[in-house]
Amino acid sequence: MYRLGFVMEQTLGHVTHDRNLRQWLAADGSIIPHWMPVEFQADDLFQRLPLVRGNWSLRASLRARRLVAAALRRERLDGLLFHTQVTSLFSVGHMRARPAIVSLDATPLNLDTVGAAYDHARSGIRAVEALKNGLNRRAFRAARHLVAWSQWAKDSLAADYGIPPGKVTVIPPGVDLGRWCFERSPRPKSAPVRLLFVGGDFRRKGGELLLRAYRERLADCCELDIATRDDVDASGPGCVRVHRGLRPNTPELMALFEQADVFVFPTLGDCLPIAVMEAMAAELPVVASRVGALHEEVVDGVTGFLVPPGDAGALAERVEALCRDPGRRADMGLAGRKRAEERFDGSRNYAALLGLYKRCVDGRC
Repeated sequence: MYRLGFVMEQTLGHVTHDRNLRQWLAADGSIIPHWMPVEFQADDLFQRLPLVRGNWSLRASLRARRLVAAALRRERLDGLLFHTQVTSLFSVGHMRARPAIVSLDATPLNLDTVGAAYDHARSGIRAVEALKNGLNRRAFRAARHLVAWSQWAKDSLAADYGIPPGKVTVIPPGVDLGRWCFERSPRPKSAPVRLLFVGGDFRRKGGELLLRAYRERLADCCELDIATRDDVDASGPGCVRVHRGLRPNTPELMALFEQADVFVFPTLGDCLPIAVMEAMAAELPVVASRVGALHEEVVDGVTGFLVPPGDAGALAERVEALCRDPGRRADMGLAGRKRAEERFDGSRNYAALLGLYKRCVDGRC
């Protein structure tokens, strides 16, 4: 039996990743897991300390170090997996004492390229940037192995942090293809096309841009469902339905995917969003922004379209084309499902992650 620690960041799509990993791990009888969720907000000292309270990397790594130290006082752990690297920065000693994996969707320098959408900016102070770079390099080097969600992130680890490519394995997250498979019957010609947008952070995920495009050009040809945690003004032309607070993988959220015809995701900044994988598994054509590693999910012109971030005109043009052509919607949806089966099968990808983890503990990675 393997006694394995899982230090998991609890923000954004990482919450879904955590839940999916727990689901697939439950089927592996060779692992006794010790879960250490690292919350974004917590009633602790780190939430109140000046300098620390406003810096997620510092809060996450300090909370993670406390969680790991407490776990190791109670029991022996054969290994540690940190997701993402922001949880690992102050646990280097623990990582050197036992096999450890650092898993990440993006490097800090990857995030700098999309940081404006996250209200994140480089400090501009050379000493601060050097310290940040040094802490991440130290954690990456202390890990026995690194798991990158995308080639985009793996390339940055090599080019920006000097990590040998052989120390990094690309394993994307995945979805339960059985649950995300819906029977799709032809929609009556008189029925309006239904668009679906899913994004907790409405502004960053491009929700405001989509609403503008919808009101100006799309309201006459389609309806729009929005699933988000934020308040949204749904007034104006057309039919806009807002669904707030839906949790990942719930029947209510999945019903929206089943009822939709096109998934629209004009995000202003992202890495490798799981919502896009879910849409592809659900046989929906995807119209998304060309940012981060989205080009590794959506094949432009085959499984959907990629448009420049912030370009409402290009977004509306691509959506209009799909609204007019049900055959193309169906073809792209089927191509997306095939790509999800090939690259984002949760059963295969999470098994690969757990298999790599066990090999590292055995000294074979």
